Amino acid sequence: MKCPKCQHDGSRVIDSRPADHGQAIRRRRECEHCRFRFTTFERIETSTIFVVKKSKEREAFNKEKVIAGIVRSVAKRGISTETVERIADKIEAAVQKMDKREITTKQIGQLVLEELRLLDEIAYLRFASVYNEFNTIDEFIEELNKINKQSDAKEDD
Repeated sequence: MKCPKCQHDGSRVIDSRPADHGQAIRRRRECEHCRFRFTTFERIETSTIFVVKKSKEREAFNKEKVIAGIVRSVAKRGISTETVERIADKIEAAVQKMDKREITTKQIGQLVLEELRLLDEIAYLRFASVYNEFNTIDEFIEELNKINKQSDAKEDD
């Protein structure tokens, strides 16, 4: 590993610890030549997964887009940034586990809906109304009735 200060090839690891919820290793290094200290991160290299949109256009999976959709859904619901990021990490991991080169926006939307259903019913409804493209109040009410039936079933358990 080259020193960013003097470009010397030798450095030693001073400290290592997990980072990004165990998805990376953070290493503190010291240059053997000039003693400059710097940080490196080691991550698993994953292949690019492409998202197939409704228009059939393809783009690389972007966790930031998942986060943005969740943030809009949980606005003013008192849900922390850490919780949103944890959900996005969970969705990204699920996408990687599918071991596919392509995934549809519908599949990603379903993963988000599953997580939001467990987290917050209002956030779930907000996301579902956009994701499912509700055009009428009846469609919204139908989804609301599904949530009520699921809540009633949970209470009976």
